[in-house]
Amino acid sequence: MRFKTRQVGDTDLHLSELGFGSATLASIFVPVPDQQALDTVAAGLDAGVGFFDTAPQYGYGRAEHLVGDALRFRPEPFVLSTKVGRLLRPVRSDAERDYPHNWVKPFPFEQVYDYSYSGVMRSFEASLNRLGLAQVDILLVHDIGVMTHGVDKNREYWTQLSDGGGYKALKELKASGQVKAIGFGVNEWEVLMEAFKLGDWDIFLLAGRYTLLEQTSLEPFLSTCVNRRASVVAGAPFNGGALMGTGKWNYGNAPAEVVKRVGELEAVCAEFNVPIGAAALQFPLAHKAVCNVLTGPKSPDEVSGILAWWDEKIPSALWDALADRHFVAKGTPLPNGRVA
Repeated sequence: MRFKTRQVGDTDLHLSELGFGSATLASIFVPVPDQQALDTVAAGLDAGVGFFDTAPQYGYGRAEHLVGDALRFRPEPFVLSTKVGRLLRPVRSDAERDYPHNWVKPFPFEQVYDYSYSGVMRSFEASLNRLGLAQVDILLVHDIGVMTHGVDKNREYWTQLSDGGGYKALKELKASGQVKAIGFGVNEWEVLMEAFKLGDWDIFLLAGRYTLLEQTSLEPFLSTCVNRRASVVAGAPFNGGALMGTGKWNYGNAPAEVVKRVGELEAVCAEFNVPIGAAALQFPLAHKAVCNVLTGPKSPDEVSGILAWWDEKIPSALWDALADRHFVAKGTPLPNGRVA
């Protein structure tokens, strides 16, 4: 095996330390031809990647179709996650969607938020149909939080999850063996602290909040995950492209302070002849709560680039320099075994 695996919480699941997401495959911001998307997943499988993540939202069904087509008849074992919280309703034209989106040529559907018992069950069944697979391994509550919904709407949706049966549905699906692990897939760690109040979870996919650029989730979130035996997938390790030199950050253009910080990090990495992308990719796994780093390549060439960064030999002195110059938060575990 090219990649080591790590256990998901207290479950029997183990994820390869490197994983692939599928938002980019569904043509977010830039078009990705279907065959290119299929070839990208195949390149990951060929390299030994064993964890793939998708969601109904990505291309409004397009990603699940592509991922299902790419995985369906492959002999290699893999772990697959998808998400709940959005149902898809047909539209006759893009103009029928009354909200902006970033998908290039999405499928003819619009998203309808629903975190209730019925919504979770319907979303799960619909995902299996789109994937053309008999099961998924991990089911994640998608994008619940103030960042996505605002304060008032998020309160309504949280009530659907907590009192409206959404959490109950997830527990039933796991107890019946239809999924092996349950959790959240979000961009803000604060909502996950609320999730711990609701009950126990196996895994959280947290995008962009534990990276070489940002360690805001270090305390109290990641330490709570260790104590509660919940694993973390570190999504968006490049912060939407910022740590790859694209000038992007999260889902838009990087603000001036982010560009400045990335430039400073690049300069430190250059002192040790290390690509900043390699440092960003290898950084999150030093935390014992993290079981996987989830990237989003959109071509086989990008897969090759990620694999090269993964295999990059990074000198211990680089991590020492980042700690000594206060580029990482105090208490951050580093790949050389040091704690900043």
